[in-house]
Amino acid sequence: MYTILRRILSYAKPCRKELIGMLVFGLIGTGLSLFVPILIGDAVDCVVGIGDVDFSKLIQVIITLTAVIVISALFQWLMSLCTNHLAANTIRDLRCDLFTHLQHVPLKYIDKQARGDLIGRAVSDMEIISDGFLQAFTQFVTGVITIIGTLVLMLTINVRITILVVILTPISLIAAAKITQLSRASYLESSEARGAIGGLTEEMIGAQKVVKAFTYETRAETQFDAYNFELQRTGTKATFFGSITNPTTRFVNALIYAAVGVCGALAATGNVPLIGVITVGQLASFLTFANQYTKPFNEISGVVAELQNAMASAKRVFAVIDEPAESDDSHLPELTNCDGSMKLSHVQFSYLPERPLITDFSLDVHRGQRIAIVGPTGCGKTTLINLLLRFYDVDGGEISITGQNIAAVTRDSLRQNYGMVLQETWLFTGTVAENIAYSRPDATREEIIAAAKAAYADGFIRRLPKGYDTILTEDGSGLSQGQKQLLCIARIMLINPPFLILDEATSSIDLRTEQRIQKAFEKLMAGKTSFIIAHRLSTIKSADWILVMNQGSVLEQGTHKTLMEQKGFYANLYQSQFADTAE
Repeated sequence: MYTILRRILSYAKPCRKELIGMLVFGLIGTGLSLFVPILIGDAVDCVVGIGDVDFSKLIQVIITLTAVIVISALFQWLMSLCTNHLAANTIRDLRCDLFTHLQHVPLKYIDKQARGDLIGRAVSDMEIISDGFLQAFTQFVTGVITIIGTLVLMLTINVRITILVVILTPISLIAAAKITQLSRASYLESSEARGAIGGLTEEMIGAQKVVKAFTYETRAETQFDAYNFELQRTGTKATFFGSITNPTTRFVNALIYAAVGVCGALAATGNVPLIGVITVGQLASFLTFANQYTKPFNEISGVVAELQNAMASAKRVFAVIDEPAESDDSHLPELTNCDGSMKLSHVQFSYLPERPLITDFSLDVHRGQRIAIVGPTGCGKTTLINLLLRFYDVDGGEISITGQNIAAVTRDSLRQNYGMVLQETWLFTGTVAENIAYSRPDATREEIIAAAKAAYADGFIRRLPKGYDTILTEDGSGLSQGQKQLLCIARIMLINPPFLILDEATSSIDLRTEQRIQKAFEKLMAGKTSFIIAHRLSTIKSADWILVMNQGSVLEQGTHKTLMEQKGFYANLYQSQFADTAE
């Protein structure tokens, strides 16, 4: 807990002005509020008896009291303003660190996490941390000043009664500490359950068409109910422990207040020499001070629940930040003079050590070749692409481009030499032009239009309400799957990389559109080394070389003609597709 708290406070260091302002304004505002009980006591002492009231002094006291209350409220408002800025800036920097780190963790970590859970850590968990520590900052500053100030002022009125208050106070602290210990684990469980339900919700909403198509609604609701019940159970448990803290400390503080009242009343009568003698006005002041003295303990105990929740959320956030990032390659040279040639030598890779996937794979690729990769699902086609781009690093062997080991150059310079079109389209909220220019943000409007025309996308773009300035949503609503794919293809048309990766790039497009796209690809792939993954074998007949993979190994390789003549695995795949079509 203390380690997490120290880490969060380290993010507050750049906000020194807000921190100093919070402390100074808190000291002045809270300090002035401590004079209010003294002035109230003076006002009480102005009333000597029936018909015997010192009105002139009473009016002065009231004017002073009003001024003190107004000025104290002003400084406490300034303190709250500084505290809000401090908390907001701290969480801003923490959120930036989290998002930045997510850009540098290995892709295998992202693949293993539920996207909804990661989103929850970056959004909802951050808000919980902000709310919890905002209250903690405020209560801590005002509480410490109030406790010290009231203790000093009570000592000036009556030392013996003050000692009584101090002796009884630890009872409240012990009760709060015990309850805090019990609630810590409950809030951590609640945070984990909240992340799980967030991941499930994101999955179900994102795949709503699939859910409905397979009539999965009832099963989804059952699964959600189970997650929801777990969140309700852990949340109720955490709330229970958090809710009994405040009443417990209030009960103890009420006992302290009653003890002070009894002892003070006896002292005001002057009949108890051991306690001392105080005036009625001093008794009124002392009772108010006693209430102010115990109030911070009560408020802090009330904040404990929020603080525990914030700690649990902070632990989830730091768990991501502490995840090892990709190895630093800033000291490595950049990949230069890439001519489009590539060599894979005895490459080995597996996602799980006990389940080898690619074993002893070698391949020589010459500049401008079109390499088609085919095979059944799970044979290693996409995995091979991940290795070429260093989304994953090889377990053994070497991949080199133009004679340079890709593990010995920066990842950015490596990936800048690739253009990639995937089966799953990805668009973001922005204009059509901005989506196309994602690969080259500095592209001119003329270059964007030329890329769209090359991808046969210009026609339907101009029919959109605002043409290239039409705002698209994240899922590209209003566009067909084929149109979204065309925009992704236009994005690659805008750049001129030496390598192309087409991973089922036309699988979501109708046959007529596919024919047009194939013509565009012919122009795009001219002089470039291309890796083409396709399930429809009819689309890769013109490839220079075909790799037939199964279970991570290359079973056959050659041109379409030679592979068909061998009448092996490839020929069977090719003929089975046409046989299925004929049926």
